[in-house]
Amino acid sequence: MRIGTTLTHYIIRNQREIEGASGTFTGLLNDICVACKKIAALVDKGALVNVLGSAESENVQGEEQKKLDVISNEIMIEALEHNGHIAALASEEMEGIHPMSAERRGRYLLLCDPLDGSSNIDVNVSVGTIFSILRAPDDTKAPTEADFLRPGVEQVAAGYCLYGPSTMMVLTTGNGVSMFTLDRDFGEFLLTRENVSIPDETREFAINASNRRFWDEPIQRYIEECLAGEEGPRGKNFNMRWVASMVAEVHRILTRGGVFMYPCDKRIRAQGKTGKLRLMYEANPMAMIVEQAGGAATTGMQRILEVDPDELHQRVPVILGSRKEVERVTAYHD
Repeated sequence: MRIGTTLTHYIIRNQREIEGASGTFTGLLNDICVACKKIAALVDKGALVNVLGSAESENVQGEEQKKLDVISNEIMIEALEHNGHIAALASEEMEGIHPMSAERRGRYLLLCDPLDGSSNIDVNVSVGTIFSILRAPDDTKAPTEADFLRPGVEQVAAGYCLYGPSTMMVLTTGNGVSMFTLDRDFGEFLLTRENVSIPDETREFAINASNRRFWDEPIQRYIEECLAGEEGPRGKNFNMRWVASMVAEVHRILTRGGVFMYPCDKRIRAQGKTGKLRLMYEANPMAMIVEQAGGAATTGMQRILEVDPDELHQRVPVILGSRKEVERVTAYHD
């Protein structure tokens, strides 16, 4: 499709190839775009509109919420609850689901992390919104949490919006990955790259090295081999990156390759958790995007998209990016 095509036109063109398409999916993605544009405007203004700093509250996981965490969640709900495109919404910032009213209940379920990487917002580092779309069960009259608990392979679409030097929407509907850049003068997301492909090999890894003393042996081994450089078993030098914003990490991998790791470790297990990142709001949508771009995504033990969720806020280890590197780390776990 022509570079510069609007996201709306792009979605409509793709929808024509889907048998029985009614326009609801196009409407849903437009709703998400509207929410992301509003969040982008607030991120851009920052301290000028008093949206930085702590909200003096905690989310369901007991983590400190930033003002923009709360505001972004409210923006997502407002953009989606009146147009009849979704049956219910689940968010990292809410304990339970947010069902739509019966007369405005749509055909899809939406899961989202309204502001990923919000710990970076006060220091003006890239943050983003992550979303995942599932089809609502046909016989659902009143959606429940159980309707959301499906493996990532059942996602209809996934994407994220990156709020950085430019605002970018990255989207997959199961047929490759496309990138759109927000033209603020025009007010639309315009296609700037399609058929995104992640290189199979890389010389770059991203991990929080401050946790090194807690890592399990497979992760220790992989990182030590990378750090050994040309003289080590890998025979090449690696660079390390760490932004502490999953959207920014994945976007870099989509752009030039790399591997991102947030493994489970001794410290996380001591807290009674099975991982750091949320399966439904972060791992599943990012795994779908990465796989659609030719990469791989595992927990170290299994493909992320095949994990059967037990609960809405389940956490999992995440290793994703360039295929050969992910396969190597996974093999070390085996």
